[in-house]
Amino acid sequence: MDSSKRNAQKGKGGLSRVRNAFLYSKDGILAAWREEQGFRQVVLVAALGLALGLWLGEGFAQKVLLILPGVLCVIVELFNSAIENAIDHTSIEPHPFAKKAKDMGSAAQFLSLVFVVLVWGVFAYEWLAS
Repeated sequence: MDSSKRNAQKGKGGLSRVRNAFLYSKDGILAAWREEQGFRQVVLVAALGLALGLWLGEGFAQKVLLILPGVLCVIVELFNSAIENAIDHTSIEPHPFAKKAKDMGSAAQFLSLVFVVLVWGVFAYEWLAS
């Protein structure tokens, strides 16, 4: 790619790039926390999964597998919110492509929540049956 067409916002390389990426990520998480109720709700689900996973999981692998669905929900919610914000920035007028993109983001979040329920449901069933 022609470097003259490179986005000036991309920043530098090396440690400066890592620092900038950290700061942008922090800003994104804080914005999602302040402005997105769905993000706060999903973080609560993930925190509950983290606490229960660490408490009830037997061994490292099981703990990680119980925590993972909640973490994935947080990540998917960040993508979903980013899609919604980008579309709303472009236009708040109804458009079939905008609706489709927002609906797909919502579907991704729904499926990640179904994954949480499935993993924890199977775990609870097996835990109670033993």
